[in-house]
Amino acid sequence: MKLKTLLISLPFISFTFFALWLWYLSADRPAPDVTFTTITGKKIELAKLQGKPVIVSFWATDCASCIKEIPHFIELYNQFHSKGLEMIAVAMYYDPPSHVVSMTQAKQLPYDVALDLKAEHAFAFGQVQLTPTTFLISPAGQIVMQTIGEFDINKMKQQLKKLLQG
Repeated sequence: MKLKTLLISLPFISFTFFALWLWYLSADRPAPDVTFTTITGKKIELAKLQGKPVIVSFWATDCASCIKEIPHFIELYNQFHSKGLEMIAVAMYYDPPSHVVSMTQAKQLPYDVALDLKAEHAFAFGQVQLTPTTFLISPAGQIVMQTIGEFDINKMKQQLKKLLQG
């Protein structure tokens, strides 16, 4: 009898957890209070970027989708940085720093690239494990969009325009 009850309840429990997970991904929530260290040694305190929209993207040099997104990130940076957008690409802990530096130079990335050597930033952003994972943070410091996998550049542009208009 208990097994039958469990089997009947399992789909409901699974659906509930899935719904909560989707809600968590879509709900505005505060961005974590982290300080990034870029490949050039520059320190970037996320809290000090309040007042500007910020894109934080977790990526890896061996991730085909991440490489495919780079031209879109460059386009966004070139279009919106002068209007206030800040961007930080965060290399995953398992990515060798020498590979990250080489890729950054080869692709001529105009935005900041940080290392997450101990996975502290991935943990702070909700235990990021999949790449690419991209976060859009509002000028008020709220995560307003999270995308796992390739992001939709048109949707991102629309969101950025809204955030920059206030």
